[in-house]
Amino acid sequence: GPMLRGMRNASSNWLGKTIMAVVMGVLIISFGVWGIADIFRGFGQSTLATIGHTEISINEFRQLYTDKLQQIGRQFGRPLTMDQARAFGLDRQLLQQTIAEAALDEEARRLGLGQSDAETMRMIFSDPNFKGVGGAFDPARFQATIRQFGFTEQRYVADQRRVSLRRQIAGSISAGLEPPKVMIEALSRFQSEQRSIEYVKLDAAQAGTIDPPSPETLAGYFDDHKTQFRAPEYRKIAFVAITPEEIGKWSEVSDEDARKLFEQRRDKLGTPEKREISQIVFPNAEEAMAARNRIGSGLSFEDLAKERGLNPSDVDLGLIGKSGIIDPAIADAAFSLPSGEVSQPVKGRFGVALVKIGKIEPGVEPSYESFAANLKKEIATDRARTKVAELRDKMEDERGGGAGVVEAAQKLGLAAVTVDAVDRSGRQPGGQLVTNIPRGLDVVSQAFSSDVGVDNDPIQFSSGYVWYDVLGITPSHERNLDEVKDQVEAKWRDDQVTSRLRTKATEMVQKLDQGGNLADEAANAGLKVETVAGFRRDASPSGVPAGAIAAAFRTAKDGVGQTAGAGASEWIVFRVTDISIPPVDLASDDIKKLKQTLERGLTDEQVAQYVTKLEAEIGITINQAAFAQVTGANN
Repeated sequence: GPMLRGMRNASSNWLGKTIMAVVMGVLIISFGVWGIADIFRGFGQSTLATIGHTEISINEFRQLYTDKLQQIGRQFGRPLTMDQARAFGLDRQLLQQTIAEAALDEEARRLGLGQSDAETMRMIFSDPNFKGVGGAFDPARFQATIRQFGFTEQRYVADQRRVSLRRQIAGSISAGLEPPKVMIEALSRFQSEQRSIEYVKLDAAQAGTIDPPSPETLAGYFDDHKTQFRAPEYRKIAFVAITPEEIGKWSEVSDEDARKLFEQRRDKLGTPEKREISQIVFPNAEEAMAARNRIGSGLSFEDLAKERGLNPSDVDLGLIGKSGIIDPAIADAAFSLPSGEVSQPVKGRFGVALVKIGKIEPGVEPSYESFAANLKKEIATDRARTKVAELRDKMEDERGGGAGVVEAAQKLGLAAVTVDAVDRSGRQPGGQLVTNIPRGLDVVSQAFSSDVGVDNDPIQFSSGYVWYDVLGITPSHERNLDEVKDQVEAKWRDDQVTSRLRTKATEMVQKLDQGGNLADEAANAGLKVETVAGFRRDASPSGVPAGAIAAAFRTAKDGVGQTAGAGASEWIVFRVTDISIPPVDLASDDIKKLKQTLERGLTDEQVAQYVTKLEAEIGITINQAAFAQVTGANN
């Protein structure tokens, strides 16, 4: 539709992408010099694209595409279908990204770029994905994780080296790029512009009484809109998930193991006692003792410090925990005294000191019971990562032997999930969303791209795998009027209300354009004038639909407009009462963030031009039929 065309047009260059990201928060996939996966397995397979001497197989791109849709689905909290992905152009963007990476790899080889084994291993050791429960690099976790994604250690190290070399090339190309001041100011004004409106909401009451349609009218409406009331295609699917989280649910973790981890983290889990501590250091015990006696006779600690020419910063250690005091003797003395007391002379590392205690903030001692469940879950999940790889191999063996998902799951003691009927949107025949599919798992759109009897590749999900089968297909078909009469009548009524409200709103706008007053027109129609002030393009004021915000920014000051409301029975008429553009503060945090966004856009554009030149020199071949098959365009 127009919205999607506008989004695609706006996103066709880097500045458009920047504006889209700023205004809408839309996910933008930049050129892929930062690594998306190892795409270079197995030359000579069924090929989707060739870049120089590099081939990208159909299966490899299918896995990349599936992973990307699942990632976006998890971010938005609902699966992204292949139709939606194509509408947003994600299929082309990912293909472009994959080809760009391959072209950069070809160029790195031509230039003879390299990276030492030591630097590559340093990158891997510092990756948080490979750290165990203690926070250090865990070799077992590293091996289990890369196995889950189909890597050997040798292949993974080689892949990380390629990613680093791409960054070297991109960094060299984009070094020194900086957005011009005029660009920053223009985009800042666009982003920070504020508008105020007064408006009225027309609702079903303004539409008047709508008599029920005659049988002939309803039948005619149904004939004109039959496609809206078709029964969708339904599929029966079965799937089984093997993920660390799922397997961790079945694992027993003893209190002994959980307590060990609790003790290791006790200091981090609780809140230590803190004290306000002051100290005066003396060169010897005699001077310290003489000073302590004077304090006992009434001299204040603060006056003693002044006598010795010490500033407060020389004396005060601040509000501090025991572990924050370098000298153990001072720490022991400070945490053994009550508030307000001055210690006897304490022999420390740097001399003999008198210590005074001010305010005391008691610590909160962590209880094992309050952390036990989370610690056990963490341990179980960590152990389960290794188990995932074992079960994956067994599941693949069973599937290779001809077993379906349900049969294979039963043999391995796993719980398969069967969904008797689901449409492309994830709904059951009654209209309810299917509830037993994990959040972010895009098994439905995958199933609609497959068929009964097809041995499907597993979906990578949540650091594990999901296998699925299509068990049956109920084709889409036209319904007769009797099956959907209530739905048809409700939709006919909504259309009547919308039509009448649009007509009334148009009449009201015409009167306002001719000099009428919104308050007078509202009073005549029995409506209340509402206002909303100082909103930006990305604002969501309570009770004001997004369409009205967008329409207000298309309308001049004192101009009048109309737009659909939140539903079929709401229409809005508004007047723009004020437009303001705050001055640009180039030193503000918002401008600094905007500058970083623009710099990334300039970098993307620069790298894109470089990659385009590389691709022209290296040569690219794309199997369009295979690409359409993978992305669901053939369905």
